[in-house]
Amino acid sequence: MNVNRRQFMKLGAATPLGLHTVMATPWLAGLFRNHLQAGGLDLTDRRMLVIFQRGGNDGINTVIPRGDSDYNQTTRRTLFIPEASAIDLGNGFAQLHPGLSSIMEVYNEGDLAILHRVGYQGQSQSHFDSQQFWETGVPGDSTLEEGMIYRHIEQIRSPEDRFLAAAINTGQLVSLKGANSHLAAGSLEGFRFSGSPLRINKFLGQRPSVAGGIDGQGLLGIIDGPRDFTDKPYRNLVYGTTLSLTDSITTVQEALAAGYTAENGAAYPRGKFGDKLSQAALLFKNTPVRVVGVNIGGWDTHTNQGSTDVAHYNLLREVGDGFAALRRDLLSIWDDLVVVTMTEFGRTSRENGGFGTDHAYSTVMFVAGGAVNGGVYNCDTGTWANGDLFSVNNRYVARRTDYRGVFADIFSWMGNNQLDATIPGYSSLSSQNDFQSLGFLPG
Repeated sequence: MNVNRRQFMKLGAATPLGLHTVMATPWLAGLFRNHLQAGGLDLTDRRMLVIFQRGGNDGINTVIPRGDSDYNQTTRRTLFIPEASAIDLGNGFAQLHPGLSSIMEVYNEGDLAILHRVGYQGQSQSHFDSQQFWETGVPGDSTLEEGMIYRHIEQIRSPEDRFLAAAINTGQLVSLKGANSHLAAGSLEGFRFSGSPLRINKFLGQRPSVAGGIDGQGLLGIIDGPRDFTDKPYRNLVYGTTLSLTDSITTVQEALAAGYTAENGAAYPRGKFGDKLSQAALLFKNTPVRVVGVNIGGWDTHTNQGSTDVAHYNLLREVGDGFAALRRDLLSIWDDLVVVTMTEFGRTSRENGGFGTDHAYSTVMFVAGGAVNGGVYNCDTGTWANGDLFSVNNRYVARRTDYRGVFADIFSWMGNNQLDATIPGYSSLSSQNDFQSLGFLPG
């Protein structure tokens, strides 16, 4: 992990950036160095990359319950994957979709936990509502806009911390929404002030020697100088958001200037998803960010879903290639990183008339990282009885694990000991069977 500290110190001392980018500001580099010296923010702190599969991933097609006799060519006429074509996971029951062949590089190292039958009580089959519930951590409340992962960040932040989370997305993810702002950008390269270096430096200016002082200049002098109209509503929000934006832009542009090359032969999938993952890797290597969130859409496979080709296969291949690339590229911080997927619901156990699947209940999550206890969870002879494929309304797979219990284990591993503040009602929920830890991370 010492390479990260060296990279971090190199970043803190980065020289000003070139034309049409944000100029590096000395106060930001000094701020980061002070954090290190004070024993606060450190790149060896545990991090998380969250991948949201928008649309509802077919967990049965992803991780095949081969041991359930109801998985057959009658129930899944065009989606059925023959045993010889699927990937054996070594427990005599579950197999992996062949599109995920590259993720086996991570699984075979013992670094991938495959969690089947994950959901929540009162499962909504609405895309909008269920995505909201997964991101806010409060199923049933479709009006809440504060993210569960945002609350987690608030519990682990130090008073000096600013650049802790980012969404590589054109809009903010609900999971990262809250009173304090976090970066949301579709492209890191485009996340900058425009203009010449001289003009940018003049615009930014410098912060006062002490907070609230009058010797600052430009934008930084204003937002960290004397506060005017303190009785006006939203003044603190305006100042805080402006400072957060300035910090974020400067941090990102310094990270880009520090340089980034994928390591260890890592090859990210081509296209938008792969670009997002490589930008997330850049942030993890060159900034103090603790959480990064990305989306990958297209999982609403009502028609022509395909078995070993077409839509679902291509999506799973992107995910598998992405996991393999992340492990190789981020090997130097792999022990301190968790990569986790989520999706709003699974798909029906029986194929529909359009050669696809419809909205259902429980689904699959992947959790990867150097600290992860790899293996298959909730999809073996001890947890999956024959016929469980149709255990709800003769259409769906019932859940065994609540997704909030999965995230509770990740949050705890990241140092969050305030789970009630992060997951509302956690103390009462944690005693329920579907909240019991699966043990995929050390306690």
